[in-house]
Amino acid sequence: MLEKYLQQTEFSDFTDFTSNYKLIVPDNFNFGFDVVDAWAEKEPNKKALLWTNDHGECREFTFGEIKQYTDQTASYFQSLGIKKGDIVMVILKRRFEFWFSIIALHKIGAIIIPATHLLTKKDLIYRNNAADIKAIVAVGEELIIKHINDSMPESPTVELLISVGPIVPETWLDFHKGITEAAPFTKIEKITDNDDTLIISFTSGTTGNPKMVKLDCVYPLAHIVTAKYWHNLHENSLHLTIADTGWLKAVWGKLYGQWIVGACVFVYDHEKFTPATMLEMIQKYRITSLCAPPTIFRFLIRENIEHYDLSSLEYCTIAGEALNPSVYNQFLKLTGVQLKEGYGQSETTLSIFTSPWTEPKPGSMGLPNPHYDIDLLTPDGRSAEAGEQGQIVIRTDKRYPEGLFKGYHRNDELTNEAWHDNIYNTGDVAWRDEDGYFWFVGRADDVIKSSGYRIGPFEVESALMTHPAIVECAVTGIPDEIRGQIVKATVILSKEYKDRANHHLVHEIQEHVKSVTAPYKYPRIIEFVNELPKTISGKIRRTEIREKDKNANVSI
Repeated sequence: MLEKYLQQTEFSDFTDFTSNYKLIVPDNFNFGFDVVDAWAEKEPNKKALLWTNDHGECREFTFGEIKQYTDQTASYFQSLGIKKGDIVMVILKRRFEFWFSIIALHKIGAIIIPATHLLTKKDLIYRNNAADIKAIVAVGEELIIKHINDSMPESPTVELLISVGPIVPETWLDFHKGITEAAPFTKIEKITDNDDTLIISFTSGTTGNPKMVKLDCVYPLAHIVTAKYWHNLHENSLHLTIADTGWLKAVWGKLYGQWIVGACVFVYDHEKFTPATMLEMIQKYRITSLCAPPTIFRFLIRENIEHYDLSSLEYCTIAGEALNPSVYNQFLKLTGVQLKEGYGQSETTLSIFTSPWTEPKPGSMGLPNPHYDIDLLTPDGRSAEAGEQGQIVIRTDKRYPEGLFKGYHRNDELTNEAWHDNIYNTGDVAWRDEDGYFWFVGRADDVIKSSGYRIGPFEVESALMTHPAIVECAVTGIPDEIRGQIVKATVILSKEYKDRANHHLVHEIQEHVKSVTAPYKYPRIIEFVNELPKTISGKIRRTEIREKDKNANVSI
């Protein structure tokens, strides 16, 4: 399969990869037909999806079966009047019906919006009207149904509500009944053009309403790097990415690149994440590859890993937030497996990563993906020198790279603000070392300027997280007449230290930070809290902390 889309598939080292990686993009590429159906024709009995849940149910799907079910689903959607260009929101958690639905929508040229089950009435009304959503396919659970039903009086474009069960309300359509009774699917030749919109993803921004990121039909091809050269997958891999299908991370790690490579995707459908259970899943099903955010790995290493047989794990990758080196070192010590970091956004695919040929530097994102022309720009517009901070940008003057978003849906102003003069500005600040490795500093708006120093929240948070008292933290800047800004840490303490939340512990933590990183970075203010403000996707809202501190007139 890879040979269809790459001029060269195997590389001797990262230099070879950088020089010779090149995509072959066919006309009218359609992931449903050109990948899923192609595997079904070539190897119909090849395992594509291994799904299990916290009730002990287990289902395996071959590519032949995935083709059958996605054809049935596509025919059912067509019978409901869903057609090319229509926008369908799916709220399917980790149910296997997600894979039926997304591939079916690709096959009929409709646009999918993956959405989280955490959306409330207000969230749904905003999304329904912002995107003119025509249909919603959702898990039939009481609270999800209630929020959707409550949003309907203020969502005039929504015509169809489809439930995959277990509850199917009277006013809703039954997904499983519909696909069972669907007529044979008739493929429409060249249903999509490469420039057509495939996905609209609502970003989980930390300020303002979510933006609608438009991704086109060749977007899946850019995830070959994700699966083959970051996850390091092969046709015998059983890959687990811990992510809900409501987030774009699901198609990063549970669909596109994995199936192009021919790997089997493992899905554990659960209500509540428990580290011990996840370790049991890895042991029981012999997972070969795991990708998760640092938070998950932090939980895993707190368990008694030595009690589990994790010998099947060949490769582990980490993304979603910057990696604390202490997490890397502890996981390596406990398992012997290196964590390979990666960086990207909703607007891109994997942009910077640690490849199989690259020795990880704990805490570094790795090296630029040669698919993108990546640079670091200083505020005065020049390329940053080694050791100098700059904003991560993607240059598009030489070519438009597949996988880069097509703009923000219905918002040219925001698009032009982020992407102008043939430069896409990520809004993320990093620095590059002498070996070319990139090191994350923080969002441009989050960087703290104190006494002439530029201090990234992540580097202070990394130092804080090495203290045993701290479970989670957020670092922000507080205005200061003398220094411009000073560093503040908002901290959640572990249960063992909650009774010690006093000035003695503050001093202890401050001295600890001074011993771990450059002393000028230490937090002059430390506030102990029970929770941190977060977006619906779990990202810390530092802007909310800054606003609260501003209103409270926080000072030393």
